[in-house]
Amino acid sequence: MPEKTPNLHTAYSLESPDDHKELYAEWAGDYDETFAAREDYQLHIHTARAFVAAGGQGPVLDVGAGTGLCGAVLAGLGVGPIDATDISAEMLDQAMRKDIYRDAIEADLNQGIPVPRDSYSGIVSSGTFTHGHLGPEALPALLRIARPGAQFALSINAQHYEKLGFAEALHKLAQGQIHNLTLPEVRIYGDLAVGPNKDDTALIALFERT
Repeated sequence: MPEKTPNLHTAYSLESPDDHKELYAEWAGDYDETFAAREDYQLHIHTARAFVAAGGQGPVLDVGAGTGLCGAVLAGLGVGPIDATDISAEMLDQAMRKDIYRDAIEADLNQGIPVPRDSYSGIVSSGTFTHGHLGPEALPALLRIARPGAQFALSINAQHYEKLGFAEALHKLAQGQIHNLTLPEVRIYGDLAVGPNKDDTALIALFERT
């Protein structure tokens, strides 16, 4: 990947796992300040609250945990224990400094997550499916590590839901692998956000593994 300044526009233009790792390695140290605060990022709050409102409980895997923004909200809502997984070791390092996670798991979702089957009662993701570089092909890996009855809360950029195949994939899964699917729509960024993505919305896919 050529030299790029870590920012929201660059994040939306990622094309490969290596691109992702390179950008987020550079961004990790000041991600909370240069992205979350400046862009008035809200999705992690909506996702964590939706998970809890749906009855979600630990142990939880925070997928694409980044620096731990969603995990911090979950912990504040009394959810635990929480593990973090991300493709970026540098982001996980920042997340672990928040003292909210039990464990950190560096993994590429396209390759699966190296934990035993049926490990978690909850699966949460507030950013992994936001920028369009990861599609529904990751869903089987998440279902594998979820216990029967596990609550999912996966935020998906509304622009990508149909286009990248999430609608079709979830419809197929609803034929026997998941149930109680609902799709509340929320704003990804708050009123202070600026730029071409400031009005983007996400669908929070809430469902349970059968």
